[in-house]
Amino acid sequence: MNPPLPSAELAALSARTLAHYDASAQSFEEGTRAHDVSQNYAALLGAIEGPPPFSLLDFGCGPGRDLVHFRSLGHEAVGLDGSVRFVEMARAAARCEVMHQDFLNLSLPTGRFHGVFANASLFHVPTQELSRVLGALRDSLVLRGVLFCSNPRGPDTEGFSGGRYGAFHTLETWRAHVIAAGFDEIDHYYRPAGKPRNEQPWLATVWRKS
Repeated sequence: MNPPLPSAELAALSARTLAHYDASAQSFEEGTRAHDVSQNYAALLGAIEGPPPFSLLDFGCGPGRDLVHFRSLGHEAVGLDGSVRFVEMARAAARCEVMHQDFLNLSLPTGRFHGVFANASLFHVPTQELSRVLGALRDSLVLRGVLFCSNPRGPDTEGFSGGRYGAFHTLETWRAHVIAAGFDEIDHYYRPAGKPRNEQPWLATVWRKS
């Protein structure tokens, strides 16, 4: 196990990752606009208890594609991203509240959201900080609120790739982190659907606040 990174190095890796997204924001939006994540939408919304509409936090909302979808269904959607460009684009696209916050320096309301949608975002959190970040998301949820996560999976390695910091966990390791943060597992699956496991790089997990 590597020694923990000091705060200055954490800040630097976060800044480098966000600079990458700021620089590639337009191409990222164009490249992800048509991605079919309907399975992930259904996993989150289907696990939330009670009648809609729901208050939803899109954690790592990017340019706002998923915010637009949730709002189209009548939900109260709130975005959060660390990239200045993504925040600007999401506000323009979804016309809703979008918080500009670094994942490593969160300030979230307590008990506000029925669900948190963390689609392709939490893998940017260094493992040593994951407990703290998951705890902040847990506290932002109502009692028995739902956390949805989708991350690229891997053999429990982390570091920079293509200008972005990422941590790539096995199901077993990811499960241990989220349970320790105060969640109960509802479901997990691999994406894209219908492919052999070695062609499913994404691990999706659904959790309920304990």
